[in-house]
Amino acid sequence: MQKHFLSISLVLLAINAYSLPAPSTLNEREKRLNAPTPTPTPRQQIQQILQTPQAPQTRSSTPPRQAPQTRTATIPTTKAVAPQGPRPSTTVVIDAGHGGHDRGGIAGQRVDEKTMNLDVAQRLKAVLQSSGYRVVMTRDSDVFIPLGTRVAIANSYRDAIFVCVHFNATPRRSASGIETYFYSSQSLPLASAIHYYVAGGAPSANRGVRRRGFYVLRRTTIPSVLVECGFLTNPAEAQYALSSAYRQKLALEIAHGIQNRASVSRIAGATRIVSSSSSSALEPETVPLQPFIDQTHYRDPDLSRSKRGKRSSKHSSRSTSSKRKHSSDSDSDSDSGTKTKKKKSAPAQTED
Repeated sequence: MQKHFLSISLVLLAINAYSLPAPSTLNEREKRLNAPTPTPTPRQQIQQILQTPQAPQTRSSTPPRQAPQTRTATIPTTKAVAPQGPRPSTTVVIDAGHGGHDRGGIAGQRVDEKTMNLDVAQRLKAVLQSSGYRVVMTRDSDVFIPLGTRVAIANSYRDAIFVCVHFNATPRRSASGIETYFYSSQSLPLASAIHYYVAGGAPSANRGVRRRGFYVLRRTTIPSVLVECGFLTNPAEAQYALSSAYRQKLALEIAHGIQNRASVSRIAGATRIVSSSSSSALEPETVPLQPFIDQTHYRDPDLSRSKRGKRSSKHSSRSTSSKRKHSSDSDSDSDSGTKTKKKKSAPAQTED
């Protein structure tokens, strides 16, 4: 009996020995439980957030607050911006008539034509340049430029127009008005537009558009016109020309015609209602094609100077200048009486 009880005790001791943990094991577990939990690094936090499944979002009345955007350094790209308003596509060659020893006009004339021509031409240059045009002057000071040189300058520009600025003169003091000359058919729209504005904006009479073979009009290969801005031998028009405000007005009206030359159309009526506004803006407008007087079949002393024989340059210049202006008036002025047709003559190199 005692031996049997001892054997049972040994078995129980063996079972308890296997069920209890070893002292070393208890110590390790206590250390793990009592040890502080390590703080995760930012990288570990990001990985935990990415791995954690997100709950479905619910719609709210207020929009979620967005995180501020960070600016990235980018290199700006520049882009050409086209200027506003009309963009002229041509060069304007401005020819101030006469100059230097060539005074223009007739003998005894009080107001120098060459001076008035240059002043209006320079004002026209300023107006056109302020509107974006490229302007070339055949002369920009009181110098004499041969007609052949003026034509060569004009023909050296393909996409260009040629505008000659002149004033008229005649021994008959009552003659007055605005004339515009052209020669080739390609020049008629330009002549129509310029004459439409100049004659419509000036207080002088409208003497119309005329076709005549002046040297600078015949020899140019681009659209070319010659504008007679009034008679300096007429007391009233000479007084107008002496006014800087009137010369500025002439320059503005010529500039209107240059810009609106592409707006010329074959519509009836050539009367312009003059605006009282002094604005220098060049407004687009439909311009009627002007009727013209063909004077190419008249014998004109302007075009036949070389046929008169050899004379002294001073005497020839004085006499032809006087006869030139007288013929221009008698051929074109409706108040001068009957017009006499003359034989044709070969054009020569002279200037109006």
